[in-house]
Amino acid sequence: MHNDLVAALDIGGTKIAGALVDGSGGIHARAQRPTPAREDGETVMGAVAAVLGELRRSPHWLRVAAVGIGSAGPVDASAGAVSPVNIPGWRGFPLVDRVRRATGGLPVELVGDGVAMTAAEHWQGAARGYDNALCMVVSTGVGGGLVLGGRLHPGPTGNAGHIGHISVDLDGDLCPCGSRGCVERIASGPNIARRALEEGWRPGEDGDATAAAVAAAAAAGDPVAAASFERAAQALAAAIAATATLVEIRIAVIGGGVAGAGEVLFAPLRRALQDYARLSFVQGLVVAPALTGTDAGLLGAAAAVSPRLRGGAAATAAG
Repeated sequence: MHNDLVAALDIGGTKIAGALVDGSGGIHARAQRPTPAREDGETVMGAVAAVLGELRRSPHWLRVAAVGIGSAGPVDASAGAVSPVNIPGWRGFPLVDRVRRATGGLPVELVGDGVAMTAAEHWQGAARGYDNALCMVVSTGVGGGLVLGGRLHPGPTGNAGHIGHISVDLDGDLCPCGSRGCVERIASGPNIARRALEEGWRPGEDGDATAAAVAAAAAAGDPVAAASFERAAQALAAAIAATATLVEIRIAVIGGGVAGAGEVLFAPLRRALQDYARLSFVQGLVVAPALTGTDAGLLGAAAAVSPRLRGGAAATAAG
């Protein structure tokens, strides 16, 4: 029996998901637990151990060669530690060592969740066939990752491509990260909703004041809701164009809950890119919605482990 599976973990503030993933992206077992995000670090680790324990009971576990982890960040891959903003009990938590011990000494690879999504999209999604790509998660926060020269580029700590904290408004609002005018402060779901409410938009009878409700109102013709999405699209376009100018990406892939707004987001984003991506070598940049959906974190955690898993995406490179 070949050791041809990766045990993948997708760790976020809401859930801890696990799966056994093969070299074609097939999933052979799954496990999931809610994240006890407000509990102490050992309680959170207990949920991770429970997911791993369930996977280890699968008859396929004997085929597992390594473990891949995609975690909410910041992460420090060089130290094997995580400090997710939305899991306060984990600050410098030695996750790689603890997972290695929980799996009997298997090799463990750690990347940030934005990098994991990027690995998934390059392997199985919209960035497949591109050598140079930026992939973004636009949701409660804004994260991302890079593919450069046909290879995932996580950087020394596993955070490269964290585009949400590029400043696009020098005199903008103070961001929780400590900077001003960050993309995340303008384009994340909660901030799209916040801006719409501040400008006079009001939710319907159901009281739904989320970005999804703002998107629905924008699609129905509400000018204030549409303006909030246009502002978010402008911030994303400025950051994407800056990234393309710096490293010559050929495609920007956008996933996450806010991308679910569809053309409410993508139409003004493509228009704004025409204003920001002016140099000849960044014109013609492709913008596309992500394709890997809710399994992106698991597929990406698996792909980050093994270059063999990513080989198919680079084989027909177009970018």
